[in-house]
Amino acid sequence: MTKMTFGPAFTTEEGILFRLWAPLHESVSLNLEGADPRPMQAAEGGWHHYTVADARPGTRYRFVLPDGLEIPDPASRFQPQDVHGPSEAVDLSLYRWKRSDWTGRPWEEMMIYEMHIGCFTPEGTFKAAIERLDHLQALGVTALQIMPLSEFPGRYSWGYDGVLPYAPDSSYGRPEDFMALVDAAHQRGISVFLDVVYNHFGPDGNYIPAYAPLFTDHHKTPWGNGINYDGDGSEMIREFIIQNAIYWITEFRLDGFRFDAVHAIKDDSAEHLLHALARRVRAAAGDRHVHLIVENEENDSDLLARDENGEVKLFTAQWNDDVHHVLHITATGETFGYYADYAGDAGKLGRALAEGFVFQGEHMPYRGASRGRPSGHLPPTAFISFIQNHDQIGNRALGDRVLASSPADVVKTVAAIYLLAPEIPMLFMGEEWGAREPFPFFCDFDEDLNEKVRKGRREELSRLPGFDADDLLDPTAPSTFTAAKLDWSKLASSEVLDFYRALLDLRHRRIVPLLKGAGAGNAVYRSAGTALAVDWTLAQNRRLHLHANLGAEAAPLVSQRDDGETIFRLGASDGGNLAPWTVIWSIGEA
Repeated sequence: MTKMTFGPAFTTEEGILFRLWAPLHESVSLNLEGADPRPMQAAEGGWHHYTVADARPGTRYRFVLPDGLEIPDPASRFQPQDVHGPSEAVDLSLYRWKRSDWTGRPWEEMMIYEMHIGCFTPEGTFKAAIERLDHLQALGVTALQIMPLSEFPGRYSWGYDGVLPYAPDSSYGRPEDFMALVDAAHQRGISVFLDVVYNHFGPDGNYIPAYAPLFTDHHKTPWGNGINYDGDGSEMIREFIIQNAIYWITEFRLDGFRFDAVHAIKDDSAEHLLHALARRVRAAAGDRHVHLIVENEENDSDLLARDENGEVKLFTAQWNDDVHHVLHITATGETFGYYADYAGDAGKLGRALAEGFVFQGEHMPYRGASRGRPSGHLPPTAFISFIQNHDQIGNRALGDRVLASSPADVVKTVAAIYLLAPEIPMLFMGEEWGAREPFPFFCDFDEDLNEKVRKGRREELSRLPGFDADDLLDPTAPSTFTAAKLDWSKLASSEVLDFYRALLDLRHRRIVPLLKGAGAGNAVYRSAGTALAVDWTLAQNRRLHLHANLGAEAAPLVSQRDDGETIFRLGASDGGNLAPWTVIWSIGEA
């Protein structure tokens, strides 16, 4: 376990040690709420320390720079008055875990459920989310993936504009409430992953550049100058981020992360930040199951490499947008924007299911450049498949869940494919009952930044339909956030829920046992028009086989071999033909 360098340190004998790394200033003061500022002691390497003997958990404090600017602790554990307010000292060791023996679950057992705490329940809190865990357990979910929690400005946000990465956002509750949510999930056998953002900081409330070399003009990102991971003063910046990940794993007992947009993490160091982070997080976790997921626009399969025994070297898996894009086209018929590069025939889905990426170094017209690296040598569990996630819904002009409006037989077809395939599946909250609530982008800044966000969204997504409309949703309006909250009253009347439950039950019983130790790089696919066949050689000398027709007209079988025992059938086959929207899964000898 790494000793935390950042944030308040509690000592039984001496009270609380407050500390700040501020190498750009020779002097810093500590301002405890209700007391006069106290000069801190300058220490080696740009550090400033001050121990307060009578400080206790609940003490609120700020640091004061020489020009009088009052700042929160960059490693604040809790911000009860948002990003510009005082930090609160929180002793996380006081929480008493109910499931103290939890060591996690193996990766092949994962059935991931992506959620936004603020929209998952009407209350939008950690405590309210606990009340819905029994539903997720009964559904067959084995892992929560929670959208970013780092303290962000305002009342609501997707979380990707956080500025205080050690503090769960106060709008969701206290840090102890988040610990209780993790604890309650573990009691139900559910792992908890956190989406973390290490490629940029939000535009409001980030005071670090006022006292430390956080940014560098050596690297550029979509959000401006890159984070200083390889220049002067970068050692402590790297440590701040790596310890943050270790903090979540050790203090909150999380089971892993989803790392946002790792392609935007620029680092020319001898050991890239991503490599150092993965190495140290795994070391800190010890014997626990910890899983590290990347989002990577570049489709860099090197990050997903396995060793000679098939064990993960760095990162466990990647969100696979390629599977989503092909299934989305199948379900909706939409071929605008980047979807156009995935349209044409079922072979693109076959390649994504069998090999991981559709683009493995080929030219991608939408990008105007090549994309990806070879991925067929990796096991299917190196990829996470989905038909909804926050980006693919939120990057629509109205944030609408278009899949929920698709014909029922089509929705069942695409769900049956991705939920039973050997890739790791992920649901987006509410998908399991066909929720129709939108999930548009939302945030809450001051009016100047709000206007920049409105303009920026139009420009960033201008190649997608609807973003030039006069009645485009205002991402900063309270109504946009409120509309995204799930309506749990619709759950009882859902016809989709039983179908999803049955699929996940079948997955856990018949597919999951074949994934551990399954060989890599031995899946094959065949396609013709809308017909598709895929074979995976898995563990126990078993072969998983998929027959599918992804079209509204009958299609001939593209494989006539003996498929073994049929474990799932949707639609029908007649001789050498598959009826429209047919999915057949079978298991036989390899």
